[in-house]
Amino acid sequence: HEATVTSRSDELAALNKAKEVLKETSGGAVSQSYSFLQMESRADLKRSEVVTLVKKLAKTSHSPALAQLASRIAAVVKFGAAGGADVFEKIRGLITDMIAKLEKEMTEEADEEAYCNEQMSKTGTKKAELEDDVAKLTTKIDQATAKSAQLKEDVQEIENELAALAKASAEMDKLRMQTHADYEMAKADLELGLSGVRKALQVLREYYGGEGTAALVQSDAQFASMMQQQQPAMPEHHSKAAGAGGGIVGMLEVVESDFATNLAKEESEEADAQSDYEKMTEENKITKLSKEKDVEYKTKESKSLDQ
Repeated sequence: HEATVTSRSDELAALNKAKEVLKETSGGAVSQSYSFLQMESRADLKRSEVVTLVKKLAKTSHSPALAQLASRIAAVVKFGAAGGADVFEKIRGLITDMIAKLEKEMTEEADEEAYCNEQMSKTGTKKAELEDDVAKLTTKIDQATAKSAQLKEDVQEIENELAALAKASAEMDKLRMQTHADYEMAKADLELGLSGVRKALQVLREYYGGEGTAALVQSDAQFASMMQQQQPAMPEHHSKAAGAGGGIVGMLEVVESDFATNLAKEESEEADAQSDYEKMTEENKITKLSKEKDVEYKTKESKSLDQ
């Protein structure tokens, strides 16, 4: 656009110069008579200063409009004015018309330049706004990408924790089954032993603690009476060993107490182990559910950020 404006300005300058030359060179000739020009040869008219000047300017400025004007002026000079009109006046008219045309075009181009400048200004403002929007979107995308990556890391970590929790729960279940089996075996042994000891105590207590004791007292009394009467010694008879029987009963009672204590201890430890197991199982269940929800939500959020 600037090159066009410069070209227009050069054309106007050339035309104004040609017009000035006409004023300076043609005034005397017109005042004398127009017939004087008609007496000149066509060769002299071709070499007229105006035509030469306009052609030179057209060539220098590379202006098609000036070249066209030079041709029209040359035609007027060559063929003369129809009906005796002033040739130089007609040439001045051509130059004046060209100047008016160029000035109009320059005005239009100035308006176009102003419009272009306005649009360029708006475009620059819009470009700055778009660049700002792009920068904001880029920042937002970068933040979303970073957050998505962090969420994926969180999901991986939680899934590892879930795997560890599942393994620990399986080991806990296995241990609980083993300890419960050990308890059942120990309980059966203790209950069987306790039952046997109690049966043995019952037998011994019935033997040493009932009728047997009365028979032992009666035998001793009879022996004393016989000694007083100095009768011949009677044959020895078997008597119950009450002292030894009491010692055995005492030992079995200790064993019974130990068996009962151990059975109660086993039952108490089993109850505590089962309670702890159930409590831990419930806690693991809640933890597992919570972590699975975290994985679900974080995975969903990560996918939405990747879109």
